Amino acid sequence: MNITDFLASKCKDAAVSLYGTEVQNSSIQIQATRKDFEGDYTLVVFPLLRISKSSPEATAEAIGRWLQDNVAEVASYNVIKGFLNIVLSPLLWNEVLQEITSESNFGTLKPNGKTVMIEFSSPNTNKPLHLGHIRNILLGWSMSQLMEAGGYRVIRANLVNDRGIHICKSMIAWLKAGNGITPESSGIKGDHLVGDFYVKFNDMYKAEVEEMVSAGYSKEDAEKNAPILKEAQKMLVKWEQGDKETVDLWKTMNGWVYKGFDKTYADLGITFDKTYYESQTYLLGKSLVQKGLETGVFEKAGDGSVWCDLTADGLDRKLLLRGDGTSVYITQDLGTAAQRFSEYKLDEHIYVVGNEQNYHFQVLKLILGKLGFPWANSIYHLSYGMVELPDGKMKSREGTVVDADDLIAKMYDTAKEMTVAHGKTDGFSDAEREDLFRTIGLGALKYFIIKVDPKKTMLFDPNESIDFNGNTGPFIQYTHARIKSILRKAGENGISFLSVPQGMSPSAKEIRIVKLLNDFPAKVAEGVSQLSPAVIANYAYELAKEFNQYYHDTPILKEPDKDTLSYRLVLISDIARILVRAMGILGIGLPERM
Repeated sequence: MNITDFLASKCKDAAVSLYGTEVQNSSIQIQATRKDFEGDYTLVVFPLLRISKSSPEATAEAIGRWLQDNVAEVASYNVIKGFLNIVLSPLLWNEVLQEITSESNFGTLKPNGKTVMIEFSSPNTNKPLHLGHIRNILLGWSMSQLMEAGGYRVIRANLVNDRGIHICKSMIAWLKAGNGITPESSGIKGDHLVGDFYVKFNDMYKAEVEEMVSAGYSKEDAEKNAPILKEAQKMLVKWEQGDKETVDLWKTMNGWVYKGFDKTYADLGITFDKTYYESQTYLLGKSLVQKGLETGVFEKAGDGSVWCDLTADGLDRKLLLRGDGTSVYITQDLGTAAQRFSEYKLDEHIYVVGNEQNYHFQVLKLILGKLGFPWANSIYHLSYGMVELPDGKMKSREGTVVDADDLIAKMYDTAKEMTVAHGKTDGFSDAEREDLFRTIGLGALKYFIIKVDPKKTMLFDPNESIDFNGNTGPFIQYTHARIKSILRKAGENGISFLSVPQGMSPSAKEIRIVKLLNDFPAKVAEGVSQLSPAVIANYAYELAKEFNQYYHDTPILKEPDKDTLSYRLVLISDIARILVRAMGILGIGLPERM
C-alpha cells in the first residue's frame, strides 16, 4: 500500500472540508516522521497556510482533528510547530501486511513501457578480468535487475574492446616470445595467457626505452620511438587494412580470451542479452565522422586527423580520427549509440563505466546532440569509483591487479574456512557443503561491492566481507536461513500461518517491521532514480537487522496464543520473502539452511 498517497488524498479531503478549497498535489507534503517524534507520517502544513489563513499550529491542529474524526485508519496525532505528526491505527498496518502477504511479486513496479539498454563489463581482450571489472560487472548486473523490478524492459549489453593498440601489443609479444604456446599446450586459461603477453610487452618496451636512453636519446623520444611500440602501431594499421596474417592471429588470440571471459561470467552468474564487438562497430562511427565533416560539425586538421571543436561549450577539441585514419574510442561509441537506438528503439541507455571516463561521456552526449540525434540526452553514465586495495591501486601493465578468477577462488576458500569454523554445515552432504561455500563466498563478494554507493571509491578487503555479523552478505544470508528454520519447525508442528489473523493489535516493533516491508517498492523506485543498487543492499541489511532485534526480544514458536503466533509467522515469512527479492536483485542467493 502506498500510504503517503493514501494520506495525501485524505489531507486533500480535509482541506476541502475545512477551507472549501481544492489544493494542488504539490502542496501536500508528507514524509516519514522523524524517529525522535511520535508518529508514523508527518504532514508539512506551511504550503497550506495560504488557504487556511491561520497559523501553522492552528492549521495542523484543525487538519489533525478532522483526520482523527473522519479517517478510521488515523488513530491519533500531535502537532510540533508547523508539522502534523500522524499516528496510524493497528488496523491499517494489518491491512498493509495482508497486502504484502498476498502479492507474490511485491516490490515489482508496474511496466512503464520503456526500454533501456545497460552496457557493462566492456573488457579489453588484452587481459583477464580483474577486481575493477568485477565492480563494473556486479553494478551492471544488479542495475539491470533493479531496472526490471522498476518496470523497464532491459537489454543487458556487453561491448568487447577487441581491437586497437592494446591487443596488438599482446600479439607482438606472443610473436616475439611465445614460441607457439596456447592455452591447451600450457594449461593456462586463455585470457590469462594473453594478459601475460600484454605484461611481457610492457617489460620488453621498458627495456628498449632504457637501452635507447643509454644510447643518448631523450626519454621522451625513446618512449615514442621504441621499435617494439612502432611494430605494434604498424600492426594496428595492417589490421585495419585487413591483412590476412594479422587478422588470423587476432582472431585466434581473441578466441582464447573469450573462452576465458565466459568461464568467469558463468562463475559470477552473469549473462548478456547482446554482445557487441568494437571490430564490428568502429566503422559505423567512421561514417558518422564523415557525416559530421560534411555538415561542418567536425573539421579536418593538416595531418588528416578529424576533430570536434567543443571550446564554445566550455570543453576542449576532441580527436575523432587519427591522421593515419584509425579510429579512437569515441569513434565507435558514436556508431554503437546510433545503432542501438535505431535497432532497439531505446528510451534510455546506461553506460556502466568508471569515473575516469566522466569527461568522455560528457563529450559523447554533446557530439551526438550536435549530429542531430534527438535521443542524445537519454544517455546516462553510471559513473563509479575505483576499487582500491589496502596496499594501493592496481596496474594491469605491471601485472599488479587482483585477478577476478583468483578472487572468486579466494572467496570460496575463505567462506569454507569461516563456515566450517562456525559449525554451520553440520548435517550437510558434501555436495550441499560445496554449494553453500560458493553461495556464501559469492554473496559476500557481491554484497561488499554493491553496498557501497557507486560514486564512491571503495577499499576492498576479502576477509572483512565474509563476516556473519554486521553489514555483510553472509549476515543477511544467515538471517534468511534462521527464519526458514523457524518456519520449518512451525510446519513440522502443524502450525498454519497463511494469512494475517483478523483484529490483531501489533506491537510497536511489529509495526516498524511492517513499515519497513512496505517501503520495498519505494526503495526499488529510489534505486532506479539514483542509478544505485546500493539502495537495495542497504535496505536488505536494515530489514535483516530489524528481524534479528525482533527475534532476540520476541518469542515466536513459544507464543501460546494461536493468533499471535500465526501473525508472527506470517510477518517473518514476509521478511524472508522480501529478503530473497531484494538480494535476488543483487544476484545473491540466500540459503535455506546454514
